Amino acid sequence: MTRTGGFQDDDFWTAFHDFLFSGERERHADELLDSSPLLAFAPGSRVLDLCCGPGLFTVPLARRGHTVTGVDLSPAMLERARKRSADAGAPVTYVRADAREYTAPGRFDVVLNLFTSFGYFEDPADNAQVLRTMYDCLAPGGTLVLDLAGKELLARKVTPPKVVRRGDDLMVQTDTVLDDWARLRSDWVLVRGDHVTRATLVWFVYSAVELRAMAEETGFEQVEIHGGFDARPYDENADRLILRARRGR
Repeated sequence: MTRTGGFQDDDFWTAFHDFLFSGERERHADELLDSSPLLAFAPGSRVLDLCCGPGLFTVPLARRGHTVTGVDLSPAMLERARKRSADAGAPVTYVRADAREYTAPGRFDVVLNLFTSFGYFEDPADNAQVLRTMYDCLAPGGTLVLDLAGKELLARKVTPPKVVRRGDDLMVQTDTVLDDWARLRSDWVLVRGDHVTRATLVWFVYSAVELRAMAEETGFEQVEIHGGFDARPYDENADRLILRARRGR
């Protein structure tokens, strides 16, 4: 049996990569850029994908003519992203950096933070700092799109355990609510032949009201909350919590 650490542990991303970043998710990212009104950006936009992972969005964004920078802390994920970009002939600048510390003041027209990549630092002030990073990186009038699993949505599906099979591999994810719904713990078990890998992630979860308040406190304006990439309302039919906001001019 192998046990990996949290989101800053490269062994976690390597072990669970095929479940977290499946081919279906890659195709879905490409489709969203064609269909989502929340991801329709001006031609040639300068886009920062903060916590870009293996480049599921960076590559199709670059293929559409945007100037794209992908930032992630994981060397393993950046290596996969660079290979994906090279294979696609899509020029992307990749930077290894902590999301709290990356600096590029006013350099981007769009900042993306997608697939629940927000809230993983133990200190709430660090998560607030990530929002400030996003704000500081935007040019005046620039757009933030932040996508995560909202607290209201998680409450509907936190139990029972999630079981996913890919070929002969089996992954079981069990979620536990912590601190009166301030945080969630996910325990992951991957069975691959005779080998078992276990991992635990703990992160802060946010309601729409909480996320809006954080964004406005950071300085964002025109804050909108949507329940999906199709810009549906955030109501009982929502499947994601998506915040779109702008930096003032």
